[in-house]
Amino acid sequence: MMISETSKGKFITMEGIDGAGKSTHLNWLADFFRSRGKTVVVTREPGGTRLGERLRELLLDNYQTMHGETEALLMFAARREHLDKVIVPALDQGNWVISDRFTDASFAYQGGGRGLPIQKLEVLEHWVQGLFQPDLTLYLDVTVELGRQRTSAIKTADRFEKERDEFFQRVRECYLERARKFPQRIRVINANLPLEQVNKSIEETIISFCK
Repeated sequence: MMISETSKGKFITMEGIDGAGKSTHLNWLADFFRSRGKTVVVTREPGGTRLGERLRELLLDNYQTMHGETEALLMFAARREHLDKVIVPALDQGNWVISDRFTDASFAYQGGGRGLPIQKLEVLEHWVQGLFQPDLTLYLDVTVELGRQRTSAIKTADRFEKERDEFFQRVRECYLERARKFPQRIRVINANLPLEQVNKSIEETIISFCK
């Protein structure tokens, strides 16, 4: 995955199980950068492109059943379009890109949650993005119980959100394992705390990252 050597754009991703508060904090983070003169592109996975959004509908559809490998392949297919149509062009223009989920989510949900072999996901990762990785990943860590409480209070559950607690515990554990494996890129934010404290932790992390 080639990015222009003159690009000054940064790619930041936000990860977490459902109910971690990604959407709320993502919007706050975009405003934070815009207030400092950055041009920010906010996007999401699966989605971000016309094709990606169509695939998102299939992946989240409560009435859709599919093999775990099919799910993973669709995720990476959407990601390839996302990189080609949105992420790489924006970075090449010097913009900052903030994405609600990226490849870490595939390892956590399809690897940890569904139990797919990590080696297969690594093959897809290398095929789709080569050595390209986010400059920074903010993992909002929340307990499964609290995540459930938050999501049930605001919307109808999609196909993933209807999974059992054991599924989300495996997803969370996989996220934490990846944070231990890639500590320079993935920063763990305690999202069990009140909104203001989580924002403060994110702000401190971002200020440190930008130095």
